[in-house]
Amino acid sequence: LVILESTSPVGTTEKLAAWLASARRDLVFPPQELESADIHIAYCPERVLPGRVVTELVENDRVIGGMTPRAAELARRVYKLVVEGECILTDARTAEMCKLTENSFRDTNIAFANELSIICDRLGIDVWELISLANRHPRVNILRPGPGVGGHCIAVDPWFIVDSCPDLTRLIGAARMVNDAKPTWVLNKIRKAIGAILAASPRRTMDSIKVACLGLSFKPEIDDLRESPALHLAEEVADLDCQVLAVEPHINSLPANLQTRGALLRNLEEALAEADVVCVLVNHRLFLENKNAIMRHATVIDTVGLM
Repeated sequence: LVILESTSPVGTTEKLAAWLASARRDLVFPPQELESADIHIAYCPERVLPGRVVTELVENDRVIGGMTPRAAELARRVYKLVVEGECILTDARTAEMCKLTENSFRDTNIAFANELSIICDRLGIDVWELISLANRHPRVNILRPGPGVGGHCIAVDPWFIVDSCPDLTRLIGAARMVNDAKPTWVLNKIRKAIGAILAASPRRTMDSIKVACLGLSFKPEIDDLRESPALHLAEEVADLDCQVLAVEPHINSLPANLQTRGALLRNLEEALAEADVVCVLVNHRLFLENKNAIMRHATVIDTVGLM
């Protein structure tokens, strides 16, 4: 029994079977002989939250897609050795699409919130108050805007669906574009704040400006920086030739691409004392616990609704 867990485009499990069959012509693989194959192949996407991986490996339901019903049942027996959640059987293509759909659903809903935040900024409306009021409707649950979407799943997986049917994925593709563009919108906010400081102090230069970037991970309370919009923004700010003071309580050293740009890892107190501009990029507990100190700073750009 071979089980593929990696998030994959629809049809990948079938390709895996073909690759294995070409490498081992002495064995029978599906779809040549469905139930009597020597090797059974199934697809079962992982469904875990960073920071809770081991717990969710045990507790979460699993969708198991077999290339044959026999393969699905064999895979179910394997997972039930450790999984306490329900194991639901389907075919491989449906299981592949299920994982992509889950992440695309999240991405599309986040894009709605991010687009709202941009609209509200132009119209002079507090987006956080607006969402709080709208969510009082019993069938409305708008997610929280942010500086973009990161991580190795939600920021990537929708493109697999778009690639499979580019002429049919207008909404999914548009959501990706909205979320991918949000860091640039935040960067323009930072540029405007820096411009105001330089205009008020003509003798100052860009290289004297210090910008505190609060948070680098792609979501709160983790050390994962993969595809993080916060990390991307910190790099973009450093490329403006100003000094980046990065505050990320879950790492001990900055990634190389920030170090080469001259960024410095600071604790929150140091960053607030030194910075000309403070940009809240991740809703870490540390920042929530010190939001009053952050709010007292003269120039704060809050992308996560901390205030």
